[in-house]
Order: sequence, then structure tokens, then C-alpha cells
Amino acid sequence: MVKKKRKKISVVELISIVVVTLFALCCVLPFVYVFFVSFMPYTEYLENPLKIIPSVFDLTAYKQLLDYDLIKTGYGVTLFITIVGTALSVFLLVITAYPLSKTRLRGHKFFMGMILFTMFFNGGMISSYILVRGIGLQNTLGALILPGCISGFNLILMRNFIKTSVPEALEEAARIDGANDLKILSSIVVPLLKPAIATMVVFCSVGYWNNYFSAMLYVSDRKLWPLTLVLRELVVEDTSAVSPVTQMLTSANRTHPFTLKMAAIVVTVLPILVVYPFMQRYFVKGVSLGSVKE
Repeated sequence: MVKKKRKKISVVELISIVVVTLFALCCVLPFVYVFFVSFMPYTEYLENPLKIIPSVFDLTAYKQLLDYDLIKTGYGVTLFITIVGTALSVFLLVITAYPLSKTRLRGHKFFMGMILFTMFFNGGMISSYILVRGIGLQNTLGALILPGCISGFNLILMRNFIKTSVPEALEEAARIDGANDLKILSSIVVPLLKPAIATMVVFCSVGYWNNYFSAMLYVSDRKLWPLTLVLRELVVEDTSAVSPVTQMLTSANRTHPFTLKMAAIVVTVLPILVVYPFMQRYFVKGVSLGSVKE
């Protein structure tokens, strides 16, 4: 029996492995630290701030945090805008990218040029705020969904994927059989776009889940705040008398604001962090979606 020779690792590969491992640890360790500190009594944290594993797991911070009304409403708002916004974004990407992928469309180069223009230049925050207020979207969930509903970058990725992955001959055969453009799109093109659609679902859902800046600009009603904006208020604001952290502690002074903030970070980040490993390959796929040019 012939033994397979083990492939020798070169010096460059070894250095690359070490660098990537160190970089991965730098990314993972902060969250691991925050996760365990959120279960640690504050007195134990003061004794050794660098300690990671607590001797006693204390759930007081989580119990107190989940009793905070804005956390509950924030979860509801974030789930709604993530689901509805992602579905609407993917729908608009498909129906917009499909005609733009056809050279027979009159003025398609002009339209693509205008889309590229928006990636380099935009009206800025003031004009966006005036527009959202002018059309009556201020203090509505629509203000958290519609302004960022479609991205020029994602649109170009989807268009290039259609151009390179959907054979023109297949569409022509369907057209000869009497299918119109809508039928071709729904029955032939969309099934072939499953990898691209999955990638766009990941991109859009992560974007909506992490978005807090739109809420800062367009929403003043605290009941419509997404989870990330609630987290920002809990983490960034100080512990003054009007601080939400202080207000939570006045009813039951059972935990320290620092531990409460760590628990808020975990509660906000954990859902998307759990989903990400299952969607990671679609992120990798997204890197190559727009690699083929005309």
C-alpha cells in the first residue's frame, strides 16, 4: 500500500495561517469577553477585569433587561423591518436588474450610468430628511425600510449575475413557446437566480438588522425605535438621573449599569450572530457575483 506524502507547508503559508489566526482571535475575543462579563457579578469583575470565565453565572442583568419595554418593542420593530425590508429589496432588485441586463433595452447604458452615479454622489442627509418628511414617512416604519430599500451596488451584482448565469437561448425558446417577459422572469429566470437571491437576502437582512442611523434621522417616537438604536441609548448614554439605564436600576437596584450594558450588547447581536454561520457561504458567493464585466 502506497503511503501518500504529506504536503509540506511553506514559510509563506505558515505565516499566512498565523496572521489569519491572530486576526480571527482579535475579532472573536471581544465578543467572548462581553458575553461572559454579562453573566458576571460586577464585584467579581472589579476584582479582576481581565477575568473571562465567571465563578458564578448571574442572570440578573438579562432578567432586568428583558423587563425593559423598549427592548421588547425594539425586537418587534427590528424583526418587522428586516423581514419586510429584505423581501421588498430582493423583489425590487430582481425586477430592476432583469431588464437592465438586456442590451436590447433602449437607454440601458444611460440607466446604468445613473445608477453608478448614485454610488459616487448623493444628496446627503439634509435632502434625504426633507424628502422623507415631505412625503409623510417621518415617524413611520416606512422611513426605516424605503430609504435604503435598493442599493446600486446590489443592483449591479444582481444584473451581472443574470447576464452571466441565465442563457439567452433559454429565454428565446420560452418566448417562441408563447411566454411573455413576466412569465419568463417568474418561471425561468428566478429559479436560476437562487444563489444570487440567497446572497441578496443575507446582504439586505444584515443591513436592516444593523441599521440605526435611519431611525436617528427619521424617527423620534421611541416605540418605533429598532433594537440597535435602543442598544445605542443603553450603551452610549451616561448613568445620569434621566438615563434609561439609571431608570431601570431605580426600580430594583440589583445589578450594575456596566453589566447591564454588556447584556444589552449580547441580546442585540446574538440573533444575527447565530444565523451568520449558516449564511457565510453566501457572503463568499457575493464577492464573485459582480466579478464578470461586460
